[in-house]
Amino acid sequence: MNLVARVKAILVDPTAAWPQIEKEVGDPALLLRRYVAALALIPPLAGFVGATLIGVVIPSGAIARASLFNGAAGAIFGYVMSCATVLVLGLIIALLAPLFGGHRDFNNAFKLAVYSFTPVWMAGIFLVLPGLHFLALLGCYGAYLLWLGVPRLTKMPDDQAANFTAVIIASALALLYIAVLVQRLVFGTPGL
Repeated sequence: MNLVARVKAILVDPTAAWPQIEKEVGDPALLLRRYVAALALIPPLAGFVGATLIGVVIPSGAIARASLFNGAAGAIFGYVMSCATVLVLGLIIALLAPLFGGHRDFNNAFKLAVYSFTPVWMAGIFLVLPGLHFLALLGCYGAYLLWLGVPRLTKMPDDQAANFTAVIIASALALLYIAVLVQRLVFGTPGL
């Protein structure tokens, strides 16, 4: 799997990408090493540069920056939490799929979580400049990707796909909120 080609395929033409993803073996360890490990680096690195090197303008007009130690520790924590979030989301998908008429298959559930998270990681580049943080909302495109992939990878009936997608999106938002909250409380830096 070519990382750049897969990112482009899932972002630009997801309806063609999901059938190919469905056919792949989907070894979670391989997917973690070759896809998640690279893409999950984008938000913490951009956040580190934005928080420690560029900084933010505070109301007094001064520029506030996080310390290098706090910035680096926060970036490492954010990276680990990003990888863990996608893993937990895969578990949630696998556990809840049968409740909505789908199949319990962790490999497909993990693929669904990982590839649906691609826009979130890619939008993380906007954490580099404080004025662009709002563009991280482009990561919401992942909800659409998830909705497209749910019937194919979980074998869920179409009439249940929207409800299941809503539950998974709520779960993902809760996991992200917890990760960001803990990171900000512990390190005082912007997360994910």
